[in-house]
Amino acid sequence: MMREATAAIHSLGEDDSCGVVVLTGSGPALSAGHELGEMVDRTLEHEREVFATCVDLMESIQSIRQPVIAEVQGHAIAAGCQLVATCDLAVAVDTARFGTPGVKIGLFCSTPMVAVSRNIGRKRALQMLLTGETIDAATAVDWGLVNEAVPADRLRARVDELALSIADASSLTLKIGKQAFYRQIDLPQEQAYAEMAETMATNAMTCDAQEGMSAFLEKRSPQWRGE
Repeated sequence: MMREATAAIHSLGEDDSCGVVVLTGSGPALSAGHELGEMVDRTLEHEREVFATCVDLMESIQSIRQPVIAEVQGHAIAAGCQLVATCDLAVAVDTARFGTPGVKIGLFCSTPMVAVSRNIGRKRALQMLLTGETIDAATAVDWGLVNEAVPADRLRARVDELALSIADASSLTLKIGKQAFYRQIDLPQEQAYAEMAETMATNAMTCDAQEGMSAFLEKRSPQWRGE
């Protein structure tokens, strides 16, 4: 399933007609994480393959040009919590819960820790990782793991509103911005400013940026070309 999801994400990333990707689940939970039955009495090489495949999936989400929104219709646990943390944006149903409970079964959530700690910071991440306790949707919003928590009957509509608002922008500008965000986020401030100043300068030279600025000055809607 992880391989299929990774292939689908890369396929959408190459689809010029796709402006935003929404990732959701079909069951009561978004994801309960890895299937533990696939991880008992296996070889080290098999375990490495499982986690390398998971890393490929997570990196594919951040590598494609389109913003990816997690539509969290239920609990997101362990690698499922990692999935939410990895997506660019996340909207959750207000009854969802989030957790990294691996410590309770002797398998510390080390790969989920990478994405979760980059969303919510050290102390909060360690609280989740060391206790294995879940947090509710309101806490997930407060901590920055998800953007919003809404009633179940508003979830799809709110995600659609968010996706359409984003997709209204230039596809090229979104690509530049998403790539730039992940490129600068862990750099020292001085280096980040240097690289982002160059990014903005080259962005300003694109056809879409020139069109957008001209449209603003002329008080009209821009006509994006993706160039």
